Amino acid sequence: MNEKMAMSEHTITPQDVVFDLGGVVFRWEPLVLLQQLFAQQVHSEAVAREWASQIFETFHPDADWALFDLGLIEPEPLAARIAARTGLAEADLLRLMAGIPSHLEPIQGTVDLIHALKAQGHRLFYLSNMPAGYADHLVQANPFFSQFEDGIFSAHVQQIKPLPDIFATAQERWPLQGQPVFIDDVQRNIDAAHQHGWRGILFESPEQVRADLVAQKYLRA
Repeated sequence: MNEKMAMSEHTITPQDVVFDLGGVVFRWEPLVLLQQLFAQQVHSEAVAREWASQIFETFHPDADWALFDLGLIEPEPLAARIAARTGLAEADLLRLMAGIPSHLEPIQGTVDLIHALKAQGHRLFYLSNMPAGYADHLVQANPFFSQFEDGIFSAHVQQIKPLPDIFATAQERWPLQGQPVFIDDVQRNIDAAHQHGWRGILFESPEQVRADLVAQKYLRA
């Protein structure tokens, strides 16, 4: 009887879990990347933060970089556009864009979590703001994408988080059951997911997310 009760307490109901990629599944530390690529010009975190602010504009949906994530602009015209706005050199901006794919290394703790969720019966999806070239590189370079049922990159649908249309597209494209769990490292994206009835977990570390999933009965301890 006690053994049966213990098994019941650890029964996991399969759920749909949706992952963001950059900053959740893959390393994304733009301040570190800027200091590595431009050690002489970007000689401190403060300078790196200023460059990042100018280049990425907090990744707002109206930012220049959002056009790249949406698949609406190529690297060369994007570099020219940002250079005209900021005074940064086009060559440096192109070097940054070229350096991003190798920077996007898998976060092993999250990869382990993906395998654990899949092994316990959950269906996995991804929803990512990502230019097409970076997206293609990540899928080709990382075999664990086979763990996902499907995924959406912003550049492939020309829609972007946190705007509602990309969440609507996900719900139309995927036969999501109940309330999917959405894991993202940006609060405004979590807030947008809540508007569509999704549950959200704000990513801080793989360990923190795993603990949240165990507490919410999505994973066995």
